[in-house]
Amino acid sequence: MTALPGILAEIADVVGFEAAMAIADARGGTQVYIPPEPDAAHWLSQLIGGEAARAVAERLTCGVGGRRVDLPLGPAGCAARIRAEVDRLLSEGCSERDIAMRTRYSIRGIRRRRARLADKGEDPQLSLL
Repeated sequence: MTALPGILAEIADVVGFEAAMAIADARGGTQVYIPPEPDAAHWLSQLIGGEAARAVAERLTCGVGGRRVDLPLGPAGCAARIRAEVDRLLSEGCSERDIAMRTRYSIRGIRRRRARLADKGEDPQLSLL
């Protein structure tokens, strides 16, 4: 499962990964207002359901007052999709040049991605044997 940034991780703790991703897909990259008690007509209630929306609101506002939050794009963001594509191409054994041409990602960035994967034990380097 992909790690979520900041506030999306908090939301996922309360209502789960899928709901957090639905919120990121719908409103990621924008600032949203979370009331202390969202009603049925509020976008959050409509998106994830009333009970889940109230749980998110309680977590983010502590029931005290509304709060404006900047929602990150999360894994739905363009950069995250490109990194995932680079990782996939590395695991398939594509050359750095081919990956750079297909993704518009720099060779330096590709080498960094390769090193990160190796640090995680997911070494995309092909065997010479």
